[in-house]
Amino acid sequence: MINYKTEKEIEIMRKGGRILADVLYEVLDHVQEGVSELELDDLAEKLILEKGGEPGFKKVEGYNNTLCISTNDVVVHGVPGGYRLKKGDVVGIDCGVFYGGFHTDMSETQRVSTDNKQHLTNNRKDKVDIFLETGKRALDEAIKIAVAGNRVGHISKTIQGIVEGQNYSVVRSLIGHGVGKELHEEPEVPGFLDEDIKSTPLLKPGMTIAIEVIYNMGGHEVVIDRGDGWTIRTEDGSLSGLFERTIAITDKEPLILTA
Repeated sequence: MINYKTEKEIEIMRKGGRILADVLYEVLDHVQEGVSELELDDLAEKLILEKGGEPGFKKVEGYNNTLCISTNDVVVHGVPGGYRLKKGDVVGIDCGVFYGGFHTDMSETQRVSTDNKQHLTNNRKDKVDIFLETGKRALDEAIKIAVAGNRVGHISKTIQGIVEGQNYSVVRSLIGHGVGKELHEEPEVPGFLDEDIKSTPLLKPGMTIAIEVIYNMGGHEVVIDRGDGWTIRTEDGSLSGLFERTIAITDKEPLILTA
């Protein structure tokens, strides 16, 4: 069942989302060579608490961190560890905030500043930069189409078209979702379309969803790290990217709650 939010509830989520966005962008500023994943995790928790929120991911049973950090071939749910970032690493930061009884969810991927030219193509553009730009563009375009009267399938088709149009792979086993009093609610919001659009949920005012672009430079297959039971990696060792925003469907344009 989809939980529709009142205007008052959406405003609460917007306040929580503002905290989340402020925290995430400050953490991203610290994604630098030599910084450890755990240091980023500690920083995020400190900032969230200072701003009056709670780490949303710590409310997930069995998970003990504020962030999920996806470095290089890690797709999602990477448990922060002692690894220190190196130049050229591709780092995805996924964070959630619980505020006023509601969750918001957001992620961004960037690379650690590098002079490494191993990924350059013949036209001198960097393959990794193009990969990340594609994911960000897919998210931006998917948000634009998330309007009342369209369906979840329009979001899915948009993401898939942009990602696969650049010969990357949308991960099939990991998807976006509704968000609110629970971190994961209905409806499911896949980044790919494998059914008739008309059979996917209709977007209506009051819906709050986390749109996620989860994609790999190589194949779409993933594996779970047996060491911690959380970390999901690309099966072929290729780079992965993750971009996510929490939005509300309104009578007008989409409202980005994690702005």
